[in-house]
Amino acid sequence: MDVLIVEPLDPEVQQWLAARHPTRLAPELERDPRALRQALANVRALIAPPSVALDAQVLQGAPLLRAVGRISGGSELLDAEALARAGVEVVRAGAESAPAEAEFAVGAMLQLLRRVPVRADDGALVGRELGGCTVGLIGLPASARPLAQLLHAFGARVLGYDPALHASDELWAAWQVEPSSLRELVRGSDVLCVLLGYFSRYRGLIGERYLAECKPDQVLVSLGHSGLFDEAALADALDSGRLLAAWFDGLQPGLRDAGGPLHGVRNLHVTQRLASTTLQSRVRSAWSVARRIDEILSIGPLRAEFRATTEDDSLDLATGRASA
Repeated sequence: MDVLIVEPLDPEVQQWLAARHPTRLAPELERDPRALRQALANVRALIAPPSVALDAQVLQGAPLLRAVGRISGGSELLDAEALARAGVEVVRAGAESAPAEAEFAVGAMLQLLRRVPVRADDGALVGRELGGCTVGLIGLPASARPLAQLLHAFGARVLGYDPALHASDELWAAWQVEPSSLRELVRGSDVLCVLLGYFSRYRGLIGERYLAECKPDQVLVSLGHSGLFDEAALADALDSGRLLAAWFDGLQPGLRDAGGPLHGVRNLHVTQRLASTTLQSRVRSAWSVARRIDEILSIGPLRAEFRATTEDDSLDLATGRASA
């Protein structure tokens, strides 16, 4: 079988994919990990929801797997290093979900600023307006561009930091984001918005070193992988009031369990990957993922033919081929 679909797609997209490759629709496998592992034995591509975990152990039973598609949600349960070692590409929608994520981020900022009050000079507890705030974007994925446009429309100032972008890069001016160091961004922003893509080298990047620098009454919205944060430092910043409140659109499993640093933190609001999940973005994302999976499966496996050489063979350095 070429494609196992555990996360249902838009019917038109599913029909298009089925016309090109043998497919099986099996949404029930989301709740049956054992049956899913058995089904993966002869599958070349999997489209699965964010609740489905893939690690090295699961991949051992999926020798033909070449692609894993995510229509929505994050990548917390995907072992990126194990997938890379196995030669499996993670196929996710790129800019297709950017408008939805930008709208969600603005909505979360408005909620936090208005519903979590600050004390005015006259002593009254009041909310704040997004207009006039400084918003710091940590990471500049595709969603940062429409988000910056929306923020400017509200009258906000937009700072940005991305470890992969030099301050002289033309992208900053094109997207109307002022480049900043991470420390200065944290110090100067009324709202932090974390969009940075997750890599293992970024694990715990946002920890005590930076959270100790929070601007008074700062709020935080994160659409990124929760592994970007040091949990203990985040809990301390929220409990101490250095961070007034935080909204995470998704947390790694177990982070709020009893005994963990985030257990019982009252000014932490969590939603389950709603940012990219809209009617329009799901259709756009489904088409993007389906087309990329079709490309991957349409390319035959790379093969090389080898034969043993002898001392009588000569090597053509231009072609790398041995000839007798």
